[in-house]
Amino acid sequence: MKRLTILRHADSSPAAAGGHDFDRPLSARGRRQARRAGEAFKARGLTFDLVLASTALRVRETLEGLAEAYAALPIRFEEELYLASERSLLDRVRAAPDNSQSLLLVGHNPGLERLVADLARGDSHGLRARVIAGFPPAAAARMELEDWRGADHARADLVELILPSE
Repeated sequence: MKRLTILRHADSSPAAAGGHDFDRPLSARGRRQARRAGEAFKARGLTFDLVLASTALRVRETLEGLAEAYAALPIRFEEELYLASERSLLDRVRAAPDNSQSLLLVGHNPGLERLVADLARGDSHGLRARVIAGFPPAAAARMELEDWRGADHARADLVELILPSE
């Protein structure tokens, strides 16, 4: 069984006048959210063989905050993950190394939200419906699936939704 955790970056500051979206830093609230996400991951005993992350500043800062409360992470930053579509994210999950058992994917909406909603099989606990209603900054979805290459529509179990407000 493979474990996929999908984390949206924490709350970011608005782009400065003339600034680029890519360079938006976390807000003070976002820094707190990132540390709390790290605490939540640690409390649940989550571990990751590999972290695939967008190169955007707000994602980098989210991972820094996560690591403050959690642990050092084996991160691979990939430019293609910046504002990636659901299809691109799915292709990246499918290409994860076979020897990796637990993957953390960190990036942006709407691609992440759509990926979680598409991969989720069934919704007996209402988690998929909650993701569709909104996947806020610093939200994480934990999923289980048979293998990376078989990741596809309705092929994963959405086992937990970790929201910053909870």
